[in-house]
Amino acid sequence: MKKQLKKIPIVELSIDSSIEDETGVDYVALVDMPAIQKNWIAFSEDQVIKKMQFEITDEEKRIITGPLMIADLPILRIDKEIGEYYAVFRADTIMQIVQKFFKNRNNANVNIMHDSKMQVEGVYMFESFIIDSERGISTPKGFDQLSNGSWFGSFKVENDKVWEQIKAGTFSGYSVEGPFMQTIVEEKPKDEIDEIIDMLNSL
Repeated sequence: MKKQLKKIPIVELSIDSSIEDETGVDYVALVDMPAIQKNWIAFSEDQVIKKMQFEITDEEKRIITGPLMIADLPILRIDKEIGEYYAVFRADTIMQIVQKFFKNRNNANVNIMHDSKMQVEGVYMFESFIIDSERGISTPKGFDQLSNGSWFGSFKVENDKVWEQIKAGTFSGYSVEGPFMQTIVEEKPKDEIDEIIDMLNSL
């Protein structure tokens, strides 16, 4: 008898774009291992971490650049209620998130490791763009190619302490923070999900 492969839920994350609703990204955290949302306890697999890392793009001007969200990329998570699952942000959702993020003027909301007591001054996003091949907006040189709909951002770091930590390698990526709506859309065997991840990583 053929052994059935365990299927893992795929959860799409979304927001309500209305200004009165609380869903969306309200903070960006500087982290040592890039994740996607503060309440989840599992971090990305190594290949996902690599794609989510930022880089110092101008040391003299104290600028860091990197991806904040990657469209369609399944990220392994663990939840007390759901158990093991994969979370996904779709391109249209990321567009809504980015627009609401700036509408709420959250570009200077930065903390360390998702710690609300470690909010930092002097670190702010001054550049933001969404990968869109039809509009000629491609992944910046030096980064792994990302799927259409992925969110990139550059931060100016005027805070001396934080800048020294970045140069020392204490932080390697961004992790968005905020409440999202969750919808289980399907279940797939892990090897099928791994194929999707491999395909997106080979772009």
